[in-house]
Amino acid sequence: MLICLQLLQSDTVHTTACPSQASSQTNRCLCASDIVSCAALGLEWVPGEMPVSAVTLDLSHNRISQLKGGAFRGLSRLETIRLAHNRLTTVHPGAFQNTSGPQLRHLDLSSNQLRVVEHHYFLELPGLEELLLFNNRIVQVESQALSGLRNLQRAYLSHNRLTHFPFFSIQEQSHPHLTMLDLSSNRLLKLPLEDISNLPQLVQRGLYLHNNSLECECSMFRLFRHWEQQGFVSVRHFRHEHTCRVYGLQKATVRFFQHDRYFKKCNLSAASTALGQQRTHSVSVKEGKAALLHCVTALSGHSLTFLWVSPNQEYVAPPGNNGSLKMFTNGSLEIVEARVEDAGVYWCMALDQQQQRNQTSEVNVTVAQRHHESHQFNTGFTTLLGCVVSLLLILMYLYLTPCRCSHCAKATPTASTENEAGAGSAKSSILTPNPPATTEGPGHKVSTNKHVVFLEPIREQQNGKLRAGPGSGAEQGHVGHGLPLEAE
Repeated sequence: MLICLQLLQSDTVHTTACPSQASSQTNRCLCASDIVSCAALGLEWVPGEMPVSAVTLDLSHNRISQLKGGAFRGLSRLETIRLAHNRLTTVHPGAFQNTSGPQLRHLDLSSNQLRVVEHHYFLELPGLEELLLFNNRIVQVESQALSGLRNLQRAYLSHNRLTHFPFFSIQEQSHPHLTMLDLSSNRLLKLPLEDISNLPQLVQRGLYLHNNSLECECSMFRLFRHWEQQGFVSVRHFRHEHTCRVYGLQKATVRFFQHDRYFKKCNLSAASTALGQQRTHSVSVKEGKAALLHCVTALSGHSLTFLWVSPNQEYVAPPGNNGSLKMFTNGSLEIVEARVEDAGVYWCMALDQQQQRNQTSEVNVTVAQRHHESHQFNTGFTTLLGCVVSLLLILMYLYLTPCRCSHCAKATPTASTENEAGAGSAKSSILTPNPPATTEGPGHKVSTNKHVVFLEPIREQQNGKLRAGPGSGAEQGHVGHGLPLEAE
């Protein structure tokens, strides 16, 4: 027991006041290892001269109303900042500058008084994974406010006053890890069906839209019915909290999953095909040629603006970029001279600023390499030609080989032995695996030619007797190498 008590005492984290040479407010904070807690101290601003070793900084339950530029300067190890239950109304540009930046993972700004999430709020936090903005007074989220958060996994914006949200800014290329987007308990009136269907599948599975002020429409009902059939957790866990207003009347709010009589007239057969599919087109172009990409949209009017995003995350607006991409006022994008690296998915957005509507589309571009097909044809043709030539050589060898016939004149017995030896050597060199014996002797080397056809030497008759093959030792009673003479 004494040993256990000693171990417990040795593992206890000692909490002390943070040492500081600056204000007395910092001295009131508590430090435990790399955790700094300044919660519930009545602070009106972020204390200066915080310990540089801080990894977690808790400033919740205070009276901080704004984050000035460089508020967390010098805290290069921060991974978590908690600012919940304050009076925040403004986050100035550069508020998170000179902090840990890519290392910051968790930021809690919940239960404050923010009204607009501006585009510069989180520019210095590319490594942010979890963002808490629920229980504020947010009425607008700017379209580029979350664009730089490529590592974002969870975003909580419930219990605010949002009437619309820039769904088009959430794409698989910009937010590949996002799995939860909580927009519940807001004031959303209509859902942009096209933008929501273009969301990545992971985002759709984790998109929470219950307890809003949606109008009862067939398109809206198809969306949630489709998600219910797919078994999405966002619908299954909050099935009884999905409500809509009949004819837009606040007093005529119904829970449409429990009372779906209003939607019996809706055609739900096309729900599975109309939802979850992106507006995607394909274009194929040869290397070095030009290609024209069209931004397909149903929107019209003089207030339309267009924006393209290339496969390497390059934003393109009229008149284009670097001479390789040319953009026209009608939204079309021209690839001036296609390269192999230009292949990929091009994303287009059409925005009607007057009616606050938008649509997105994608174009999948493939670039065929120059002379690619001709190389394949030449290779195949060469192989076929080689096979034909080989076949002709085999047929010539089989059918055009000289043969002896009965009416041919016989060689005179007086022919010189040297001529017979030469003729026999020619036949032996073709039909036997060994070089002719005539090459053996003083001052001669055995031939090193290799042969394909392995046959026995031809046995010829001369005056009813077996004639020895030329170049072999007849006086020794052998024909060729290792073939004994047999009398007939």
